[in-house]
Amino acid sequence: MAKLAVKNKIFIRLFFVVLAALSNSGTSLARDKYPARAVEFIVPFGPGGGADQLARKSGKLLENFLKVPIPVINVPGATGGTGITKLLIAQADGYSMAVYIADTQALLVSSDSNWSIIRSLDDITPVARMMSQPSFLFVKQDSRFKTWADFEKDAKAHIGGLRVATVGLGSVDDMTLTYLESKDIYVTQVPYPKPSERYVSVLEGHVDALYEQAGDVAAFLENKQIRPIIVFGNKRFPAFKNVPSSKELGYDIGLPQFRAVVVKAGTDPRIIRILSDAFKKVAATAEYKVFLKEQYASEDSHLDAYQTNLFLRGELETMKKLWAKKKQ
Repeated sequence: MAKLAVKNKIFIRLFFVVLAALSNSGTSLARDKYPARAVEFIVPFGPGGGADQLARKSGKLLENFLKVPIPVINVPGATGGTGITKLLIAQADGYSMAVYIADTQALLVSSDSNWSIIRSLDDITPVARMMSQPSFLFVKQDSRFKTWADFEKDAKAHIGGLRVATVGLGSVDDMTLTYLESKDIYVTQVPYPKPSERYVSVLEGHVDALYEQAGDVAAFLENKQIRPIIVFGNKRFPAFKNVPSSKELGYDIGLPQFRAVVVKAGTDPRIIRILSDAFKKVAATAEYKVFLKEQYASEDSHLDAYQTNLFLRGELETMKKLWAKKKQ
């Protein structure tokens, strides 16, 4: 009987050792499988804008490759700062990602930054750049400003008299308009955090012009409700061949609007690769290429995680130089 009791004790111990091993193995497998559940896609702006459109289009396509739901959550405010803050208070586990745009990055160098958590690019990790677009100034179709020359002349004659709708102070919009001030072109900015309100502001006469990307207001362009008078960049945009570029007019300012996808810093590099590869597949689909064309975006918009990191840091240096000039 004593020998049997000893054998039973040994059996019980072995049973729990094996059970623990199996449990740990299962935990490891569950941890190694990514994604095992839905991945939250944060849009730091309201519904209907360019960032929102990007998230909904790419998120839908991404589901085909990751095989999990990609719910889009709009968290507007502070030129994108509120949404990025939501990302940074989440776990660094790859189950939360966010759209990160040029206007939001500009807050890292502007004195108007309202970000409560992020202080540098080291707080986030890029996954991909999915869109690159030039910005324009748009006026109402029947505006008294027939050309950029008309707008420029009036702005110089009536300092601050013209009103321009922007995404917010401290944004790329702000940096561009601040640069124009150095050329004696003074306007008054009117920030609209909600894209829909910003778009119609020029139609309803609340502002004289709108600083925006063509893809975001494509419907208004197609319906001939608004028209561009200048494109900010080195050359004219193919779809608007009669609209001069800032470079040809002697304004050395471009700052293309980019839309990237980022996660919280500290996320497992393996997860970064999975997401980066998945977004690369999304960018290669015929549906996404059509989307880029509809958005008046560059055909070579996509960059992988590594390339996006280099791109963001390069753009940040450019922004710092522009902002330094404003402070002089």
